[in-house]
Amino acid sequence: MDIKQWKAKNNNRRNYAHFDNRISLGDVWSYINNPKNIEKHSFYPFIHYIQTFNKYTKNKGLVTKERELCYSAHIDRCIFQLYGYKLNQLYNLRVEQDGIGKSAIAYRDNLGKNNIHFAKQAIDYIREKESCFIIIGDFTKFFDNLDHKYLKKMLVDLLEIVELPSDYYAVYKNITKFSTWDLKSILDINGLPESNDGIKKLNKLERALSLDQFKKYKKLNVKKNDQKHGIPQGSPISAVLSNIYMLEFDKILNDFICHRDGLYMRYCDDFLIVLPKSSKDVFKEHFSIINNIIKSTPKLNLQPDKSQVFRFKDNSIINCNNLVLEGIENGKNFLNYLGFTFDGSLVAIRDKTISKYYYRMYRKLKTVEKNHGRSKYGHKISCNNIYEKYSIKGANVGKGNFISYVRRAEIIFGKNEAINRATKNHMQKIRRRLNFVK
Repeated sequence: MDIKQWKAKNNNRRNYAHFDNRISLGDVWSYINNPKNIEKHSFYPFIHYIQTFNKYTKNKGLVTKERELCYSAHIDRCIFQLYGYKLNQLYNLRVEQDGIGKSAIAYRDNLGKNNIHFAKQAIDYIREKESCFIIIGDFTKFFDNLDHKYLKKMLVDLLEIVELPSDYYAVYKNITKFSTWDLKSILDINGLPESNDGIKKLNKLERALSLDQFKKYKKLNVKKNDQKHGIPQGSPISAVLSNIYMLEFDKILNDFICHRDGLYMRYCDDFLIVLPKSSKDVFKEHFSIINNIIKSTPKLNLQPDKSQVFRFKDNSIINCNNLVLEGIENGKNFLNYLGFTFDGSLVAIRDKTISKYYYRMYRKLKTVEKNHGRSKYGHKISCNNIYEKYSIKGANVGKGNFISYVRRAEIIFGKNEAINRATKNHMQKIRRRLNFVK
């Protein structure tokens, strides 16, 4: 994608309120496209908040998870977007030169594929092998642990220079030594509750704080990242920086795996490795080498409780964690990858994904039932919104819905898989609940 196409695609203003006014790339193009301006640009603090979400597991029940996210001021977003684009173009060239274009697959704008294609690619490869070992891994607090010194080294290497140019250094400095201002504090200053309603009201303001409020409360509320590691998750440049950080790792690991006729794929902090034709002893040796490659990259640590080891043989998936993962018991005999499960025979959409779809649908239906199909003003609630969000009737409306995703997956994987098994009766389930309130 050339820069004109990229600019046109990303030229929309964002709806959220921040410390500056809402702007588009086009509004500030001449400013952000001048390196001299970036060298001396004063970046605003990120607005920081903790996203909470519930995950259900059969062992632990309902568990509340937290994820720290940050979003940048509008002018800063435009700068991060432009420099992210520039770096991504160089990154795309580099991965092809290094022979890892099909291995590093996250956040790539030139592949024309999505998670469904990548999952199918991995599962097709496993099926081609009569016998193989499979490793699915996850890195601990990936964005929080990126080492600043090593990131700078990899940026310099990608740009093929000795030192970062002043404008690139300014961007690097402000994404590593970033400062944050908690969303809760901003809501408090505006007299708004810490709730979705409060956030909606905040985002209707021209600015999150007036200039006077910003100056008055800045010293008390702004926190700087004084650590020598970590970048904010959620900024427009964080994704490409994480990929650049992993360039050397991806090259070394991919070469090692390919020399053994295997497959390596990494999607952000999740990776999959397939090693065919290995005995248990040989696989143990290979796993030890892989572990050493991981440890050789600064601040990169394998998360044991999210890592799984399998053997594929005779069209069956067998979990064998205890072969190489110390203290980790063997799990279920199917693998999860990029939202899909594979038991050696059939592919299906991951149970957690299906559960989330039905949980949201039933929660909406429960609200309708609770109010006997009437709004708080006594009007009859239209069912169109429910059908549009959760049924096949909304699959072709706008960007589509979850059923659209199921249909795309079924087309890509083929109808012989179990892709739509869990959703094929969704219309009957919706109608049954809605008939109850008529």
